[in-house]
Amino acid sequence: MQRATPQDFSRVLSSMCTEPHPDARAAAERFLATNPGDPGTYESVAALEREVVAGLGDLASLDDAAGYVTSGGTEANIQAVRIGRNRAATRDPNFVVPDSAHFSFRKAADVLGVEMRVAPTEDGVADLDGVAELIDDDTVAVVGVAGTTEYGRVDPVPALVDVVEDENPGALVHVDAAWGGFALPFADYAWDFADADIDTMTIDPHKMGQAVVPAGGLLARGPELLDELSIDTPYLESTSQVTLTGTRSGAGVASAAAALDALWPDGYRAQYETATANAEWLFDRLTDMGYPVVEPTLPLVSADLGTERIEALREAGWRLSRTEAGEARFVMQPHVTRETLRSVVADLRRLE
Repeated sequence: MQRATPQDFSRVLSSMCTEPHPDARAAAERFLATNPGDPGTYESVAALEREVVAGLGDLASLDDAAGYVTSGGTEANIQAVRIGRNRAATRDPNFVVPDSAHFSFRKAADVLGVEMRVAPTEDGVADLDGVAELIDDDTVAVVGVAGTTEYGRVDPVPALVDVVEDENPGALVHVDAAWGGFALPFADYAWDFADADIDTMTIDPHKMGQAVVPAGGLLARGPELLDELSIDTPYLESTSQVTLTGTRSGAGVASAAAALDALWPDGYRAQYETATANAEWLFDRLTDMGYPVVEPTLPLVSADLGTERIEALREAGWRLSRTEAGEARFVMQPHVTRETLRSVVADLRRLE
């Protein structure tokens, strides 16, 4: 059988994931066949999962964090809406997201049978008046985004919580920081559990956390929120389960633990500073070349290069995706070095 070769990260410009840290890669291999979905049997990986949740709590300023390692941001976002739905008394539930929210929330609406209401954004962040207009007595959850996948924008989370408190204090407040969560501890934004009375958060080690895929994360302010997800597991040593998936590979759990041990906080701080400097460098170069560029908030640059140039870059081997509006997205992951950026800018100059 012909053996396939994985994608070379040196040409990948738009991925929300990156090459795993060497310690994360080694840990994943050691725990590949363990199953954190059966913690009674696989006690060591269950202990590692508790370490990961505590570590993610440190990133997001949440002591005694509850949560678990998910398959990714999609599962965590679905689970957050599910918590909101399950704890509410209404038979006609809805949840509110800004139009910058990840497409996983559309999946949540479909899978859970909950109406999704979409609020407008202004300059890439949630319009709070628009959010307030959509909340009613049947609203079970309201979502803020801390690091949008198209522009890296951060919603005003404390003010969003205030809106929810005014309009429906029983609604769950969820923050999607799947990508931004590993950059925001070093940026000047109010986004985490210490800044506002949020209930749940998505934060993914397999993105800027340098864990292997899959290793997402769901945090909850207290275990009682996770109890809303609990089902009985009569044939396992553990008697209940809160995860959406059942059997899970311990590889993601172990790799997340190893990455956090190796990089938090100094390694992640250095990573953020390098990524931010690279984003600013690329913003300046593309602006000087005359392209319309969205000024970066977090280390992500979106630029209107035009369809022909984007296609030409793809033909040259660059793996480049677009925003919904058609701009090219450059995500400053650790594998996207200054040398990489100089090379893609040089290719752009040749296309002019």
